[in-house]
Amino acid sequence: MGSGLLQTADRALQVLLAFSDQRPEWGVSELARQLGLDKSVTQRLLATLANRGFVLADPDTRRYRLGPAVSQLSRVAERSGALSLIARPVLAKLARETGESAVLNVVHGGSYRTVAAVDARGPLSYSAIVGHVMPGHAGCSGHVLFARQPIEEVRELFGPEPLTRYTANTPTNYAELQQRWQQVRDTGVSVSAGEFDANVGAVAVPLPLHGATVASMTLIGPAERVLNRIDDLIPPLRTAGAELSSRLAPGSAGPRTC
Repeated sequence: MGSGLLQTADRALQVLLAFSDQRPEWGVSELARQLGLDKSVTQRLLATLANRGFVLADPDTRRYRLGPAVSQLSRVAERSGALSLIARPVLAKLARETGESAVLNVVHGGSYRTVAAVDARGPLSYSAIVGHVMPGHAGCSGHVLFARQPIEEVRELFGPEPLTRYTANTPTNYAELQQRWQQVRDTGVSVSAGEFDANVGAVAVPLPLHGATVASMTLIGPAERVLNRIDDLIPPLRTAGAELSSRLAPGSAGPRTC
């Protein structure tokens, strides 16, 4: 462990970060094995976190889930604008390097919302609006954000088929969406050709922190131009995603590539 870090605090944070969409609950023994900690240490960490409302224990099963204090901090963090502040320099560099607009989106219910954006310079570019909300099933940003969420939860968020069609390329059923989500899981990249706006093309990568996708980083512009240079856009996009991940949490991994 690096100098200046408190081991007990770091272990408590490891406990919190072990909870994910794939593992929303843990028993003490299995969590101890997962983290390589003594069972009694894990029990004390969970009890301490529970005392402050960061985790809750089911009284019958004694299994733990995240508590309301986590939601409270999440709301404060989002309102603070910290993510946008940290992301903007990375997006600006990416936009300069590629000549396309760089956008950061986060999940917003069954949709996704732009939290930071830097428009490309030039007469032919896409102008992104911070705060704009897009349907989760239309566009590569949404595919990246929802690719690893349980399908049952996504169905509840998106609603029944057919999903709203915006262009001829909009996926309107879950079979189509699962193909796009599989592409994200296989390659760490999603490409969309006019799924919400027929004139727009885009490529996106997930922004993961400790195994969870917290945002999507996207390059977007005129469809013909973007789609003809996807191979050139992906490397700087991956690099920018890894840089932002490291700025947000130095111990986190960069964008998944497989």
